[in-house]
Amino acid sequence: MRTTFKVHHNEHVSSRPFEEVVNAFESAVGSVEDTGFPVLLAATKSAEEFESQVKSRESTSGFMRFLTADHGAWLARIGLNAKARMYTIGNPLIALTMLEHDIAAGLNVPVRLMIYEDAVSRTTRLTYDLPSSLMSGLQNESVTAAAKKLDAKLIALAIHATGAEP
Repeated sequence: MRTTFKVHHNEHVSSRPFEEVVNAFESAVGSVEDTGFPVLLAATKSAEEFESQVKSRESTSGFMRFLTADHGAWLARIGLNAKARMYTIGNPLIALTMLEHDIAAGLNVPVRLMIYEDAVSRTTRLTYDLPSSLMSGLQNESVTAAAKKLDAKLIALAIHATGAEP
């Protein structure tokens, strides 16, 4: 089966330096990168413990980092000068609001976004696909409603980090 749907792509263009946007973003997002999500999961035996552990790792945005791919670091190894990081962020408690209605929503949570410096304009860009548009192919109103709340949290985080609307 193949489904076609429209994806809405947001890009926040900022005059702030790359490092400033990255620092603002990373300080607003908790992390399970160091210990790993499997360790968090293994350390909990009940729903209450799990929720407590998740909440202890989220930051002001309500998100946590699962993965950071520093594209700039590896591109430098092959002689390309770039400032670019891709992040996988989310929160299992937010994901639950979608997955409880359709497990297939798990394809698009946690979400991915990228912060990079545009080499030509020297602006910093924070870019992502809106989760509700990615989930639209499921054609499930409950998932869509929950994903729109996720959209709002993601947009607020991006504005916080960049100072720019999409």
